[in-house]
Amino acid sequence: MTSRNEARVRMLRDLYAAYIDQRKDIVDAMLMEDFTFSSPQDDHIDRATYFERCWPNEPALTGFEIEFLAVDGEEAVVRYRAETTSGKAFRNMESFRFDGEKISSVDVYFGRNTG
Repeated sequence: MTSRNEARVRMLRDLYAAYIDQRKDIVDAMLMEDFTFSSPQDDHIDRATYFERCWPNEPALTGFEIEFLAVDGEEAVVRYRAETTSGKAFRNMESFRFDGEKISSVDVYFGRNTG
């Protein structure tokens, strides 16, 4: 793995940790100014809307278990199992695109509840 890919692996692991730690500032520094986010509920929303919708004031998740993470040049894919504060769990996959040293877009694909 190239050093650039290794740095991106670390960045993505840090991104998920920052979400759990409620560290919006860390993630903010990782994203391009023209960052976009898409999911089955969000169609290509901008950076400001992403932070409004995807960063709740109260923690919604207690942890992520990264099950698969692959980086190939300007793209990465992560599959994770997340646990909610209510004790439920689910799996999602996220597709990342990079522009230089920052994340330019994320596409989320919802998985199923895992119990």
